[in-house]
Amino acid sequence: MKRLLSIEFQKLYKNRASKFLIATYFVLLSFIALIASIKFEIGTFRLHIAEQGIFNFPFIWHFNTFMASIFKLFLAIVIVSMMANEYSYGTLKQNLIDGLSKKEFIISKFLMVIVFAFASTAFIFILSLILGYSFSSYTELSIVFSDLEYLLAYFVKLIGFFSFCLFLGILIKRSAFALGFLLVWYIFENIVSGLLRWQIFPRTDIYQSIDQFFPLEAMSNLIKAPFTRLSAIKNIETTISGEEIVRDFGVHSGEILIVLIWTLIFIYLSFWIVKKRDL
Repeated sequence: MKRLLSIEFQKLYKNRASKFLIATYFVLLSFIALIASIKFEIGTFRLHIAEQGIFNFPFIWHFNTFMASIFKLFLAIVIVSMMANEYSYGTLKQNLIDGLSKKEFIISKFLMVIVFAFASTAFIFILSLILGYSFSSYTELSIVFSDLEYLLAYFVKLIGFFSFCLFLGILIKRSAFALGFLLVWYIFENIVSGLLRWQIFPRTDIYQSIDQFFPLEAMSNLIKAPFTRLSAIKNIETTISGEEIVRDFGVHSGEILIVLIWTLIFIYLSFWIVKKRDL
């Protein structure tokens, strides 16, 4: 395992574009902290975002993991580019000539997926602790370390998404086309979901039982949008609808299992393609 990671890190170290994208990714994650400085003043109306409770423990775990997941495309570009470079520069063939098996090649790529996901999760954990202790009204340990399942969901979400990107990079070989296919697949899922909701199963929730198994939708379901948990948004909704709207924001084991199954599928298909393809 150490040897495989060493090979991958050497490839990353020699790729300026990848190093730039990785650095940009973590800089953008740091920008979550800038939300605390956002203030609106319109006449007598004043709004300080940090005072709305978004950095309160334990809500911060939900908020920060959701916001951080928006930037995952930057590391996805790195992963897709890694695969494109393997074919463009012939390093895959050279690695195989040097004694690396195709199975070890896929394992090395998946290990990098895990490293990226873990590094991002650890970064968000540390950033959330700093922001939480700076702005949260609640700092008791029992509160601070509750709802950490959002970090697990974030970690699994990244592994699933990066595994999908790895599969596309191996399947298509060209990073631009692979990322284009990712966009097309996202649109495809939304079209099918829309047809299920508005045409095939109107006025029912049956469509949710089906589209929860779509890969990107399954990853999205792991961490729901947290904004309607804020008291200000709740009050507006209650005023408009006349009653409190109850939503489920929890992280569920079934949703995690679906993403893990997709991850296994993507890694297996990646290995199958490399094994069958004439390199």
